Amino acid sequence: MIECNAGRCTLKGAVNLENALALREDGLRLFTQSEVTLDLSGVTEVDSAAISLLFEWRRAAQAANRSIRFVNLPDNLKSLAQLYGVTELVGAQ
Repeated sequence: MIECNAGRCTLKGAVNLENALALREDGLRLFTQSEVTLDLSGVTEVDSAAISLLFEWRRAAQAANRSIRFVNLPDNLKSLAQLYGVTELVGAQ
């Protein structure tokens, strides 16, 4: 579930293969500000689809001359990013 208010958005719940496509569409519809900050502190479970989803949102933002920043990544998402060697690309320092 994604909620946005003036460029500050929050993502809550599971992010996995089962719901990634729906979340992708929701994000593309909601991330309309020139700068979006997506708070991931409410994400409860992830799989590899979560990494792909973050990349998709970043690509879409760049194509529209917008920026998106991911903050408060949960530890399980940071671990996946580290495993795939994409820590810097998703902002999981």
